[in-house]
Amino acid sequence: MRKITIGNKTITKGKFEKPYIIAEIGVNHEGSMEKAKFMIEEAKRGGADAVKFQTYKAETLASKDSPAYWDLNKESTKTQFELFKKHDKFWKEEYVELAEYAKKIGIDFLSTPFDKEAVDFLDELMPVYKIASADITNIPFLRYIASKNKPILLSTGASKVSEIWNAIEVLENAGNSKIVLLHCVLNYPTKYENANLGMIKDMKEKFQDYIIGYSDHTLPDRIEDIFLTSWFLGAQVIEKHFTFDKTLPGNDHYHAMDGNDLKRVTDKINDIIQIYGKDKKQFLESEKLSRENARRSIVAKVDIKEGEILSEDKLITKRPAKGVSALYYDEVIGRKAKKDIKEDEILNFGDFE
Repeated sequence: MRKITIGNKTITKGKFEKPYIIAEIGVNHEGSMEKAKFMIEEAKRGGADAVKFQTYKAETLASKDSPAYWDLNKESTKTQFELFKKHDKFWKEEYVELAEYAKKIGIDFLSTPFDKEAVDFLDELMPVYKIASADITNIPFLRYIASKNKPILLSTGASKVSEIWNAIEVLENAGNSKIVLLHCVLNYPTKYENANLGMIKDMKEKFQDYIIGYSDHTLPDRIEDIFLTSWFLGAQVIEKHFTFDKTLPGNDHYHAMDGNDLKRVTDKINDIIQIYGKDKKQFLESEKLSRENARRSIVAKVDIKEGEILSEDKLITKRPAKGVSALYYDEVIGRKAKKDIKEDEILNFGDFE
């Protein structure tokens, strides 16, 4: 089975366990180091395995007239360049500080790079690279990230299956096969009816050699339904945008979860893991007393004299399982009693020939 290690967590393909949960802060820190650190703390409190930021400069990401592809009623900025320019103030110095802070409180630091310079300075700060859906056809960028030889989380929003296979081929030809594929829908926000979580199942079938995950852009109102359904369908990595205040307008606040949402859903996942328990059928130590007292032994239905044949009319099965188990009923029928056996007496193996 394929295994990929991210930080201190090893993800084994197909194993039912708590998913690797990423709280994507993105640029919801709004250029404030205080807010960014607060959200790292909240993500840790909520049970996330990692926090993730976005590292870009507007000038290398989008042309000045690049149109918006988000809901303008939620985020009114009309060009990508203008939006990215608002949120590209953090760079190497800030991310080094945030990575150190995340390490201090015990949560993985990640950030999605959008250019080669970001790839280079983020390399020493994080255990895995995230490639955004929009870069799945960015061939030179895929090759460059693959060359760092770290695990890769590849989002597949707005992609054809052939485009996903092509990206995989590019990454693997560049020497990197440590790939997790994330189902994603590139709508901001994603309507619930467009989430298409069933695609996770299809991806598991089509990409059988790869771990599958899910990157969510739905509104946070039904976070438990979204997280649990995607997890049950096989998502072993789940990421969702994260904020300190869901009521704030603009950017990614409106479709993000907060610390309380995250805590609620991770508590539910932990409860289910506890209920799930072992994945191989066996009896438990806690059932030992029940096995002994609730199962049946072979019991004398009437008084039986020494030398009598043990026939069905002389025997009955009753609790507890302290003597000859009812499992051996057919083997006992026809045997000869070696002693007098009283009515309601439990048979033992020395009582018959």
